[in-house]
Amino acid sequence: MVMQELTEKFREMKRRGEKITALTAYDYPTARLLDESEINIILVGDSLGMVVLGYQDTTRVTLEEMLHHTRAVARGVKQALLVADMPVHTYDTAEQAVETAKKFVAVGAQAVKLEGGASQVAQIEAITRAGIPFMAHIGMLPQHVREEGGYKVKGRTQSEAEALLSDARAVEKAGAFSVVLEIVVADTAKQITRAVDIPTIGIGSGEHCDGQILVTHDLIGLFPWFTPKFVSPQARVADEIRSAARAFIERTRGSKTPSPHGSDIQM
Repeated sequence: MVMQELTEKFREMKRRGEKITALTAYDYPTARLLDESEINIILVGDSLGMVVLGYQDTTRVTLEEMLHHTRAVARGVKQALLVADMPVHTYDTAEQAVETAKKFVAVGAQAVKLEGGASQVAQIEAITRAGIPFMAHIGMLPQHVREEGGYKVKGRTQSEAEALLSDARAVEKAGAFSVVLEIVVADTAKQITRAVDIPTIGIGSGEHCDGQILVTHDLIGLFPWFTPKFVSPQARVADEIRSAARAFIERTRGSKTPSPHGSDIQM
């Protein structure tokens, strides 16, 4: 699908009032399951740093790690749009941004995402000029969490709201086909959604965005040690894993004699 067709597809969904759905994936089976569920967008998010690799935040995620996981996810995606996060310091210049974006495309990504609005226009324009579809990300920027001292709600004041609106218009003009709004006050997210023609995809930013995205581990309760306040898990997979492991342990410890047929487990 060429870039113009991609852009128009999501703009048309916005015009029709059809909500866009997006979830993260970091491995083949998760990607395949989400794809079979007919999700619109699968994001290989640098959130894998926390929910898969055990880092404190996303700032330690490397390009090599992101490419590795994107390659795995790409094997499981047949229908959804596959977007990959560009990790911190892989798009410090326009030239570097294009080089990084091309690496993601080479391993199967169909679009890329980086954090920032007006300050990243040169990078966004360079990526889109190279023919690579681009998803923007404004509001709370996880790659800047250490500088800001935590995950803070954005758009509370009039000046913050105006800055976010300027960011959204800037990324739209630069060629983004959509923009993620992370932890933005609902009223501000609503204003932005009405002000731009590209879809807004919210995460913790209220119901008025054109779509929603979540970290799949949060949605299914697979990372029980921390759940964002705005998430209501739809499953408790961590509990199921613990239960299955304990059942296996008890069954194994409770065995008096080995099976006469030997192990029936295939490795």
